Amino acid sequence: MKLKTLVIIPTFNEEMNIESIIKCVFDILKGKDIGVLVVDDNSKDETAKIVKRLQYNNDNLYLLERGGKYGLASAYIDGFKYGADLGYKAFIEMDADFSHNPEYLVNIIDKLQDNDVVIASRNIQGAKVKGWNLFRSLISRGGSLYSRLILNCPIKDLTGGYNGWRLDILNKIGLNNIISKGYAFQIEMKYRAYVNGATIAEFPIIFEDRKFGKSKMNYKIFLEALFNVIKIKFIV
Repeated sequence: MKLKTLVIIPTFNEEMNIESIIKCVFDILKGKDIGVLVVDDNSKDETAKIVKRLQYNNDNLYLLERGGKYGLASAYIDGFKYGADLGYKAFIEMDADFSHNPEYLVNIIDKLQDNDVVIASRNIQGAKVKGWNLFRSLISRGGSLYSRLILNCPIKDLTGGYNGWRLDILNKIGLNNIISKGYAFQIEMKYRAYVNGATIAEFPIIFEDRKFGKSKMNYKIFLEALFNVIKIKFIV
């Protein structure tokens, strides 16, 4: 039996991407038991208005509007809880900017039938990253390698944000236990899944940098994440 799956897309000022990404997700997953939830952090542009307009023609499109810019970690946690209340049994984390190619959603959904966690990985054989400068490449690969060494964890892409989760493992992890607020959130989630005995599958993707809008990543976020990895090691 296929798992009822919710694609969660956090947004902040994504009016240039949001309509296209929503339509693309529904087109690719047409006929599957899926929904899309946009978690919007009080965007100053037309992001929320666009989603509301699209909702008129799609009962499986949801919008969770939040009153401030509360960050990626809480956006996903709120999204998981929102979806669980609606009866969804699996979740996919996805960016709005097309760096996460919607075509891989089919792979994630298929692999979630037999795995607790599915990682669309940039760091295994067959994967490729396009459009990043040296700084972003070092953050991604260096952050994952550093985290693997500190945590003694075999997952190759600990920092990546294109992931699938079954509700059972999220309940086992305990979403209220998550301490990370920013970039380290993905690391902590995967590490908690690993230490809780989750079955984890990674498959290679081609990751392409966003074409529109501005990345939220900067060196302060990266340094904070490196420090938080040590905290995760001793708390989890």
